[in-house]
Amino acid sequence: MKQAKKPARGEELALWGGLECTVNRVADEYFSQLARNGHLERLCDLERFASLGIRAIRYPVLWEHMAPDGVDQINWQWSDARLPELQARGIMPIVGLVHHGSGPKYTSLTDPNFPEQLAAFAAAVARRYPWVEYYTPVNEPLTTARFSGLYGLWYPHGRDDAVFIEALLNQCRAVVLSMREIRRVTPQAKLVQTDDLGKTYSTARLSDVAEFYNARRWLGWDLLCGAVGVAHPLWEYLTSTGIPASRLLWFKDNPCVPDIIGINYYVTSERWLDNRLERYPGHHVTDYRGHRFVDIEPARVLATPTPGVGPLLEEAWGRYRVPLAVTEAHIDARREDQMRWLVEIWEAARKARQQGVDVRAVTVWALLGSYDWNCLVTQCRGYYEPGPFDVRSGNPRPTAVAALMRDLAAGRPLSHPVLKGQGWWRRPGRITCAPVATGTAVASLYPEHHQATDESVQPILITGASGTLGRAFAKICEERNLTYKLLSRQELDIAVQGSVDLAVSRYQPWAIINASGYVQVDNAEHEFERCFRENVLGPAILAGVCKTRGIQLLTYSSDLVFDGGQRSPYLESHTVKPLNNYGRSKAEAERRVQETCPDALVVRSSAFFGPWDNYNFITLALKALADGQPFPVSTDITISPTYVPDLVHASLDLLIDRAAGIWHLTNAHALTWAELAAMAAEKAGIDNAGLVARASHELGYAAARPAYSALSSERGIILPTLEDALDRYLASRRQEMAMESTEKVTGMRK
Repeated sequence: MKQAKKPARGEELALWGGLECTVNRVADEYFSQLARNGHLERLCDLERFASLGIRAIRYPVLWEHMAPDGVDQINWQWSDARLPELQARGIMPIVGLVHHGSGPKYTSLTDPNFPEQLAAFAAAVARRYPWVEYYTPVNEPLTTARFSGLYGLWYPHGRDDAVFIEALLNQCRAVVLSMREIRRVTPQAKLVQTDDLGKTYSTARLSDVAEFYNARRWLGWDLLCGAVGVAHPLWEYLTSTGIPASRLLWFKDNPCVPDIIGINYYVTSERWLDNRLERYPGHHVTDYRGHRFVDIEPARVLATPTPGVGPLLEEAWGRYRVPLAVTEAHIDARREDQMRWLVEIWEAARKARQQGVDVRAVTVWALLGSYDWNCLVTQCRGYYEPGPFDVRSGNPRPTAVAALMRDLAAGRPLSHPVLKGQGWWRRPGRITCAPVATGTAVASLYPEHHQATDESVQPILITGASGTLGRAFAKICEERNLTYKLLSRQELDIAVQGSVDLAVSRYQPWAIINASGYVQVDNAEHEFERCFRENVLGPAILAGVCKTRGIQLLTYSSDLVFDGGQRSPYLESHTVKPLNNYGRSKAEAERRVQETCPDALVVRSSAFFGPWDNYNFITLALKALADGQPFPVSTDITISPTYVPDLVHASLDLLIDRAAGIWHLTNAHALTWAELAAMAAEKAGIDNAGLVARASHELGYAAARPAYSALSSERGIILPTLEDALDRYLASRRQEMAMESTEKVTGMRK
């Protein structure tokens, strides 16, 4: 059995992992991340975690899961199977007992008995696993108290300072009593006390609120360190809540100084407060301490980005002189920005160590991703943020973040080309409101976070400059700060070996996206040679070049490789049997590409619609209906529509992950063309009386179509729902029309 390594200052910065395990309560409903990410039922995840090279893991043995009916009725089966397995794999568990929770239903954060009840559970855990040394009895007590006692989001849904402080004191007392019980069993047990840490900035008028927030952010740690007394800057505020001073002073007599202070840092951890409400149309307005203001993350409004986690580590070290760890490093972003965020935090921690700050580790959070944090887990919306593993694939699929973790753990150079670019929080496009002023250039604060240039970074080479898909890739690569070259057929003819060799030698791409091809399904019946040249010969040549030169390849196929003989969505493993020449060309291209370059990514999709072209089915249907024109629609062909921006984003994520083989990417909703047009019209608020139902044989198709070609996936449903996609499509079209209207008015005035 391997011996799990303990963190020590003299060693290199350690890489830890963390499992999103929140069990929060909203009214009488519990939201369990472990149930939703599947880890409750998958012991094999531990092998996946070990493959990342982590030394420690923040791991749940949660009160709500283990003892829902009382500490005298604990079911140890789940933790018995997992904690010894982690120990055997040489991974030190940092055991968490409550994670944004309020305990089982027989208690709550404002229950006077909460501390003693949690301590009883902690004692039972320690007796069961006396070898466990590191504990986090309560994760983020200050943050949980704010969400549950001040903002009303979680149970008991308090909305005042008294409930907030009550919840905070109960949690901190629970930490003290829990560690006391744990140390009766394991005297050397260590407390890793986590909480969110950021900094608040503000306009001059709100400087007193910012000062208050910046004092309040330390309150949980201050209590545990016995630092809250009459001289504390928040003493008057604390006693004004009506809570007896004796309860506050109890912590001075019963300090429980953390052995490691865990800093959880997100792009939302830092805040900008602004009383100029007119600058932020549509943003939530906060009323607090006699002020009305907008509270927003600085990345979206400050002209110069904040310096990030580095100065916060220095502040925490200077305040407590206790070893530190970044115990949650995660961002809800596209794959390359998830990687850039982790590298930025890792480098900041390394720099802090060089400056004498005792930072022990950086923890990659949400190893299995997380659900519905975009609504602060107040509803079950199905919004998923992947982590090092993406659980939407049934069996968790490693992403590029997992590969990055392995490189960090092994001390290898970081080589993925996407790491050369800035994260969105440092790019000019991050600003969503009127920027608040400094004249400093966006990247000047941290010169090392340089803007990638075409000369310094290998690009993605994109074919099909004149097509919908190629232009969409260029637009989204620009948004995502991914260096690319969009080439026309004149610049790169994929069906000519010499043309491909020349372009690859000139641009030295790390990946090629083939967004070109012959797309006229009916014309392919009499233009088969041209269709075959563009759809088969071209991709085959690209595959050969990519295989020889070690370049990643992404190319596209179609739902028309199937014959429509079944009445349930086709999966990647189903046998292809095309009915027309276009489908035959795509099926043959799939075969040749995979045979030549097994590492290529082949994406099947169907029924494109999007906001950036005027000739897709939905755009044409809505225009005809809005103009009062009839629009014929097929009632007997079932497809699965695909929103182009979603397709491009997911394809890029898979490409960065180095995914290979065939993937089905659609918005996963099987319906007929007639049903799609009616659904879009209803959402757009347009009368659909102009839709003219037709059987497919009445529409004059030269090429046979499968009656059913809807796609689903056995590899992962990773695009949003069709309902969500249509909402975003319509919002984008409305915004585009509003901009065109504004430009016309402006032009007339000029």
